Amino acid sequence: MSERFFLYDDAVESKTRFVSFLGQRQRFDLAIVQTDRFYGKYLVLDMQGNRFAIIGQDDLEEPGYLEHAYQLSEEDADDLRSFLFEVI
Repeated sequence: MSERFFLYDDAVESKTRFVSFLGQRQRFDLAIVQTDRFYGKYLVLDMQGNRFAIIGQDDLEEPGYLEHAYQLSEEDADDLRSFLFEVI
């Protein structure tokens, strides 16, 4: 068997927040991970939808970003965006 070639193998400190809240039409179960790895952005995991994205303030202001990343309707994305603006 050939030797494994790693592109990187880092262990980093992180802070994780687990939060669940109800939007107007759906429930959100999120894990929000803060680390130095993503240049000040957060790794936001949607545990119900099995989707994730690296998100910063600039991404929240980008039209259609959350809709695409999490496969949400505009209304549901607005609920998520409103919450993330408070915590990111």
